[in-house]
Amino acid sequence: MVGNQRPKSKSYKKLRTIEPLHTSGPVAITSDGSNIVTCVSGEALFTDIKHSRLLCRFSSDAQNITSLCLTPDATHLITFTDAPSLRLFKIPKTITGQHVPPSRVSARPHDAPVHVCTVDPTSTYLASGSADGVVKVWEISTGHVTHVFKGHGGVVSALKFNFPRNESLVQHERIAQLITASVDTKIRVFDLTATLRNDQGALRPVVVLEGHDSVPRGLDVTPDGKWLVSGGRDAVVLIWDMSFIGASLGQNKSKSKSLVTSLTPVKTIPVLERVEAVGFVHCDRSGSAATADQCLFTAGEKGIVKIWDWKGTLLCNLGTSWEQEQEEQRQILDAMYVPALEAVLSVHADQNIFIHSVASGKLTEQLIGFNDEIVDAAFLSPTVCPATASNDHDSYIALATNSSLIRLYSTLGSSVQLLPGHSDIVLSLDRSASGRIFASGSKDNTARIWAPSKSSAGNTQWGCVAFCEGHAGSVGAVAMSRTLRDNDTQLQFLLTGSQDRTIKMWDLSDVPLTCDSQQALKCRSLTTFKAHEKDINSLDVAPTDQLLASGSQDRTANIYEILYHPCSGTRAPSGEIKLLGTCKGHKRGVWCVKFGKTERILATGSGDKTIRLWNLQDFTCVKTFEGHANSVLRVDFINDGTQLVSSGSDGLVKLWSAREEECTTTLDNHEDKVWALAVSTDERVIVSAAADSVVTFWGDCTEEYEQEREAKRVEQVLKEQDFVNYIALQDYRRAIELALSLQQPGKLFSLFRDIKSSAVESLTTTKGSVTGHPAVDEVLRSLSGQDLAQLLRYVRDWNSNAKTSGVAQSVLYAMVKLRPIEDIISAFGGASLEPLSSEIALESKQAEEPRSRTWLTA
Repeated sequence: MVGNQRPKSKSYKKLRTIEPLHTSGPVAITSDGSNIVTCVSGEALFTDIKHSRLLCRFSSDAQNITSLCLTPDATHLITFTDAPSLRLFKIPKTITGQHVPPSRVSARPHDAPVHVCTVDPTSTYLASGSADGVVKVWEISTGHVTHVFKGHGGVVSALKFNFPRNESLVQHERIAQLITASVDTKIRVFDLTATLRNDQGALRPVVVLEGHDSVPRGLDVTPDGKWLVSGGRDAVVLIWDMSFIGASLGQNKSKSKSLVTSLTPVKTIPVLERVEAVGFVHCDRSGSAATADQCLFTAGEKGIVKIWDWKGTLLCNLGTSWEQEQEEQRQILDAMYVPALEAVLSVHADQNIFIHSVASGKLTEQLIGFNDEIVDAAFLSPTVCPATASNDHDSYIALATNSSLIRLYSTLGSSVQLLPGHSDIVLSLDRSASGRIFASGSKDNTARIWAPSKSSAGNTQWGCVAFCEGHAGSVGAVAMSRTLRDNDTQLQFLLTGSQDRTIKMWDLSDVPLTCDSQQALKCRSLTTFKAHEKDINSLDVAPTDQLLASGSQDRTANIYEILYHPCSGTRAPSGEIKLLGTCKGHKRGVWCVKFGKTERILATGSGDKTIRLWNLQDFTCVKTFEGHANSVLRVDFINDGTQLVSSGSDGLVKLWSAREEECTTTLDNHEDKVWALAVSTDERVIVSAAADSVVTFWGDCTEEYEQEREAKRVEQVLKEQDFVNYIALQDYRRAIELALSLQQPGKLFSLFRDIKSSAVESLTTTKGSVTGHPAVDEVLRSLSGQDLAQLLRYVRDWNSNAKTSGVAQSVLYAMVKLRPIEDIISAFGGASLEPLSSEIALESKQAEEPRSRTWLTA
């Protein structure tokens, strides 16, 4: 809790990072629905859907991936790039987030980029269609091309293998077909077994299906191969009878020419939108006795998945209907049915991925692919009282990005929510005193109030309960009341700052605290105040709700008195703000204002690269903090106001000591402007989010590091005491090895110096010893290569000083005398001995000469 006495925060570590999952390109999902493959900046990411955990990366050498597919057995991933090139990756069994290199690369599989590819149900063959109208079939295990089909009238738009299976037949003729679609609006069916019979027309289509008026984008066949469904950008879905084609093939196997026929669809379903994906739903969503494959799905420009029966009746919609001006951003680019989940996965133009259950129609998984530029963040708590549910306090974080949708991430798990409501980009966020309710300001000139639903805390959903209309410009700043009223059973007021340079106060006393799908309430404006000469960038309310601060591009920060009177009896709520003073001194626009939590002090961050603290008595600057290389965008107080945390356009998050006016810690994990900064209620977690779409959770590990340092200090003291004990016991081997492990050359020097001195005083103990003590001789004779190299470095350093060179020469003479020169050279690997080479050579030459002296005569 705030106010607990704990050491100043000095060290932070990354607890979690939310990075882009999908920016553009194709998407694939494993057959069991557990893992997904997405594309980010020329890389394919293999991600665990349930835990949102990156499993591994597949690199494409910074080339854009134009098409990819997974084998049904999830053993291989195939990607095509715009080079063009084909890359085959083996999915590792042991996954640790590593980069996986390709096992095979084909430099030019086609003469034009490949936009569609698919794998057959047996994971044996790969089909790829290029922009020049050529379709190739590959054997995955060898990489050989088995078929080349030409004649498409332009870009190949869809591919589908038809390997029908009928378990009721003990013996059945093998049918292997490839169905293709292209921009000439025609669908072609090729017989893959015709080449085995050496038919003259083996590479010609068996059937050409004509019925679409625009490019077909989706193809699917039933498991028994009897029915084909196709959907195109002509806003219709066609169902074709494939059993006729199979019968025709059986009758014409003996003929030398392939059968080329044109069929008419058995059913036409107008869907009234451009179709980008279509497929059969192999499950019974109605609970009746209906058989599988009697339903199909479509997905396209309106951004929702539609479920149809074969009669053309719309059964249900999966997803949220969008306003017409938002459909372009929300349109579905691709969709696929996942039989193991009985769900449809849809990929949207705004880089979001949804998985809807067909049976229940509910959203089961939601993956946010790309947050774009993140401009604000706020912690949320779904529970009313933190003391009774501490695990749920600050359990969500809301993000305002370059989108009209607000992102909600769970800080405890992997759940994600998208909150629709605004019609333009959301610019600012602020939460209530308890953290349950939050407000948002947008470019649509409105502010909205959001409240949690009545569902359990583990599955909390937020919804819009009120909105504020009245500003003539974008709402770039919002600030809610900081105090609780009636145990947080009633909200008080909201303040909004706009591009129209005014501040408005709104009454929130009638706003509900839970979202139960009722119509959003329109809030009443209490007052409007012309505040600045330029755009208002930031607002903040003091902890007592008595003061308001505003920061503007006019380089000033204003302080106001808040006069709010709640409803009492028949009297309606009223409120106003009065200007008390102006803080002047910044040379650029003020991006952020923040009140101290315990003192009457204000912090401001500016485009002049500085943070300033202001005295609210006379509105003078009392301290200035410099250190950011660019604009300071966010600032906040922590540790009872003794420290500040800031973020800037330089991509850095900095921690400052308020007393010393200096930066104590710099946190770096962003490559662009850090617009958003949020501090948890207990101040142990800081969240930074930037224009690079990266969200970083920083955890305060100061106490942990202090404990580690204290443990190391205690260990060091114990080892130093052991060293003294070894010297007292004349256990020189352990003493020398311990001094080397401690990397303390001073202790080693004292040891050798004392041994030399004691040898001079006691002549009898040095007889036959090179160093003056037999135990020391044995230690030098048996030192390992690493310890020997370390000791020689110390000797080099001692030898450079006249006061210590005598001991250095004595130790060097002893080592050369006791060990062969090859040991000394090998200890350095033959490369690091140059500084000592001449000296060792001289000592070695002198050691070879017959002499009777020891250290006593040195």
